[in-house]
Amino acid sequence: MKSMRIYLLPVAAMTTIVLAANVAVQFPLFVQLGSLQLADILTWGAFVYPFAFLVTDLTNRRYGPRVARRAVYAGFAMAVLCSIVVPPLLFDLGLLGYATAAERLFRIAIASGTAFLAAQLLDIAVFNRLRQASWWRAPAASSVSGSVLDTFVFFTVAFAPMFLLLGPNEPFALEIAPLLGVFVVEAPRWVSWGLGDLSVKLLIAVFALVPYRIIMQQFMPYRAARA
Repeated sequence: MKSMRIYLLPVAAMTTIVLAANVAVQFPLFVQLGSLQLADILTWGAFVYPFAFLVTDLTNRRYGPRVARRAVYAGFAMAVLCSIVVPPLLFDLGLLGYATAAERLFRIAIASGTAFLAAQLLDIAVFNRLRQASWWRAPAASSVSGSVLDTFVFFTVAFAPMFLLLGPNEPFALEIAPLLGVFVVEAPRWVSWGLGDLSVKLLIAVFALVPYRIIMQQFMPYRAARA
């Protein structure tokens, strides 16, 4: 019973964030910054998903990598499930103006699950290497490294032509356009989406050090790591 209570909060927090991120990612961020329309490169999901790293790091700090990995596995299952279920559900409810083909949903689910699992497990490994260092080094380094890997894996698997075997390409994502919508250099749209997404993740990785520090000091006395 005590073991179940240990897992309850981390798993609930992780699955909630993944569910919220999969809903938020369906909606572009319509904000104009000078000549840059953020909706061209960002969705609201970019501001929700990075907090999964905060959950992983706090769980790792409090209970060690074993419990953190269990929370990640729950998040992985939710990421795959939501990638398949959420878009059609939102479309049926009239909240989305477009439907996504089943083949694309399958490819997105593979990309989402693979990226989430790889990035979160890297986060745990990096955090564990640095957990004895200054309080901010472990969460900062683990979140940044995990964010980079997550972005690279997801956008490459979901949109790069080389992964056509996993499902059809998205023609709009492959269109050549100015990088980030403003630069002279051009690239496929999915590259700009990835760079925009990564920029937000890195900013939140820095911002999340504040709640990490507060929660760690108030509620999470240090415990030795357990592999």
